[in-house]
Amino acid sequence: MAVIWHNEEEVKLLARLMRAEAEGEGVFGMLLVGNVGVNRVRAKCLDFVNITSITQMVFQRPGGFESTLYGYFYQAARQSEIRLARRVINGEQFVPATRALWFYAAGDESCRAQWFGQWNTGRYRSHCFYAPVESENCF
Repeated sequence: MAVIWHNEEEVKLLARLMRAEAEGEGVFGMLLVGNVGVNRVRAKCLDFVNITSITQMVFQRPGGFESTLYGYFYQAARQSEIRLARRVINGEQFVPATRALWFYAAGDESCRAQWFGQWNTGRYRSHCFYAPVESENCF
């Protein structure tokens, strides 16, 4: 059962975001990015209090995803990516992104303990993930 409202176009939109942000991180990396996206729609705090749809989340400005600025994001989603998007929309969560609302690619550098005041929840390959502090009551 879906944890956020969506239509078929939004499933494809999330799939495109997952690919554009993390294709180099493999299937698991794309699932983690999907978790962050779904978490942003579900969160009712901080920069996401007015985000109520996948479309709003993907194109949020400021604070949205950089990949939406480049042509690769606008290529059609593949069926394999659509299946991954459905998994996270249906509630599958993966550590370290179970509560994460942010991530960035650190490359070979270590993840910062905090990023914009939020704590690191872990790393997968080059991506560092960050969740809001409990006092924010996001979920």
